Amino acid sequence: MFGLGMPELVIIMGITFMVFGGKKLPELGAGLGKGIKAFKTGLRDVEKTVPALDEVKALKSDLHETEKH
Repeated sequence: MFGLGMPELVIIMGITFMVFGGKKLPELGAGLGKGIKAFKTGLRDVEKTVPALDEVKALKSDLHETEKH
């Protein structure tokens, strides 16, 4: 995982705990979870529209082919 071992992760978590404190960490975790969920939802929405974009490109190429003839 990005070349980070257990000691590095423990140090990062310790520094995070000292900076934000015990009361703020649950709020940060909840905000991070909501952000990840929103990102995944947006990604799924984009994936649903991509096939439609492929169809539009195919129709445009068909239109150009018929205009040439």
